[in-house]
Amino acid sequence: MTSLLLLVQAGQPELGWLSRKLLGVTLSSAEWVLWLLVTLSVLSIALMLERAVYFATHRLSDSEALAVKLARGEFDAVRAAIQGKKGMEAAVIREGLDSTAQGPDTVEQVIASTVSRERPQYERYLSFLGTLGNNAPFIGLFGTVLGIIKAFNDLGATNVKGAAIQQTVMAGISEALVATAVGLAVAIPAVVAFNVFNRQLKTLTSRTNALGFALVGSLRAEGRKTATSAEGR
Repeated sequence: MTSLLLLVQAGQPELGWLSRKLLGVTLSSAEWVLWLLVTLSVLSIALMLERAVYFATHRLSDSEALAVKLARGEFDAVRAAIQGKKGMEAAVIREGLDSTAQGPDTVEQVIASTVSRERPQYERYLSFLGTLGNNAPFIGLFGTVLGIIKAFNDLGATNVKGAAIQQTVMAGISEALVATAVGLAVAIPAVVAFNVFNRQLKTLTSRTNALGFALVGSLRAEGRKTATSAEGR
C-alpha cells in the first residue's frame, strides 16, 4: 500500500496503461454502489409484499377438513367449498374431481400435472430474493473496497501530517464501510423472506398432495366396493 501511495504522489510514471485505466476507474466515487443497493432493496421489498399477498390469497385455509371430506367421498360438498377459490390446492381438487369419471389412475396423473403447472407460479421471484441475499454483501464489500482505495489515494495526494493524516484516513474508511453495512441490510431481509416463502411452498405442496391422495384413495375404495358388489351378485 505504501508503494501505491508513492506511485500516486509521483504521478504514476511506472504504471502501465491498463493499470492506470483500472486505477482511474476505482478512484471514482463509490456512491453509485449505494444507489444500486438502495434500488435493489426497494425492489426486494416490493417483491416480498407481492409474494406475501400471493401466498395469502392462493391457499385454502381449511384444506385438512376438505381432505377428510374427499376421503369420505363427499365430492359435492368439496366442490361447493372451493367455488371461486384460487391456488394450487383448489386447482388440484377442481381438476381432479372433473376427471373422476376416467378412473383413479387418470385422476392421479391429472393431479401430478396440475401441481407441476401451478408450482412455478409460487416460485416466481424467489430466485431473485435468493440471489440478492447471497450477493448483496459482496456488492457492499465492492463499494467498501472502492472507498478505501479512494481514501488512501486522497491521503497520498494531500500534503498533511500528524493528526490530520489519521483524520483523513479514518473519515474515508468510515464512509467506505457504509457500503458493507448497507449490503448486509439489503441481504438479511432477502434471505429471511426467501427461506420463509420456500417453507410455505413446501407446506402448501404437502397439503396439496394430501388432498390428491385423499381423492385418489376415495375413488379406489369406491372402485373396490363396486367390484365386490358385482362379484356378490
